[in-house]
Amino acid sequence: MLFPVLAIISGLAILVWSADRFIDGAASLARSLGMSALLIGIIIIGFGTSAPEMIVSAFSALNGNPGIALGNAYGSNISNIALILGITALVKPVIVNSQVLKKELPILTFVTLISAYLIYDAEISHLDAIILLVIFAIYMAWSIWQSRSSSQDSLAAEDITAELAEQSPMSVKLALFWMILGLILLMGSSQLLVWGAVEIATQLGVSDLIIGLTIVAVGTSLPELAASIMAARKGEVDLAVGNIIGSNLFNTLTVVGIAGAISPIQVSNEIFTRDMLVMGALTLSLFVLGYGFRQKIGSINRFEGALLLTSYIAYTYFLISTAL
Repeated sequence: MLFPVLAIISGLAILVWSADRFIDGAASLARSLGMSALLIGIIIIGFGTSAPEMIVSAFSALNGNPGIALGNAYGSNISNIALILGITALVKPVIVNSQVLKKELPILTFVTLISAYLIYDAEISHLDAIILLVIFAIYMAWSIWQSRSSSQDSLAAEDITAELAEQSPMSVKLALFWMILGLILLMGSSQLLVWGAVEIATQLGVSDLIIGLTIVAVGTSLPELAASIMAARKGEVDLAVGNIIGSNLFNTLTVVGIAGAISPIQVSNEIFTRDMLVMGALTLSLFVLGYGFRQKIGSINRFEGALLLTSYIAYTYFLISTAL
């Protein structure tokens, strides 16, 4: 049991660190090549923060552990809303007044419903995976078009990119080095993490789905946690909530889509009747918490953040108690 635990701890640590290095290197290289701040924000940083989930799920599918792949994707979505957004609101209450959020939250709800429909037959086939990836491509194209048509969002993206440039100036060679090294370490640490998770699941006699929903999901969501807390402390509350919504869209569409494209995935009944319901309920709760009523600006205050965090603790306790 010792070696699998050490594999998970070291795998998660390297995974988070290498994802950060990959983002820094890729963003700096993109700036050096003349890529706009808008594309850097949407594509580079968006893919970068979801890189741990994507690579872990891809290797899980290749290794014949679909439970970890799906548990990682859907578990990350649950932890993003209940755990990460809950902690972020405890750090600083989140005021939700962005028009972009009001456009993207319905899209996330729609994508969640589509995912539930696709797994209703207890399988994610190659066709289902292609549908998810096509929806993601359409969403990306829509996001770029919407952002280009909004001068305010473009200016915000330029400000963020300028701040990143001041914090981490890199030469092209150094940026390329960190991007390649980060990607190599991402793949290696993902393999280490998946191996440790499978070994612990086997020794404890629980399914790899439970390990994927808990340990792996929280570990691969650490970049989102760091980004959300940093955004909240800087007063960029829209970035904190937007980061959660964007990450959940990436997870639902690309993480599951890539895993299903590699190998068809048999979906256990628990995913549809338990985890998908929890994920859907938490997504719908963002409508209640995020949208204001009676001309009152929507917000997620510390009390509501505590409720989200409590719901995550209760969900995790239920998973562990039923598994053991």
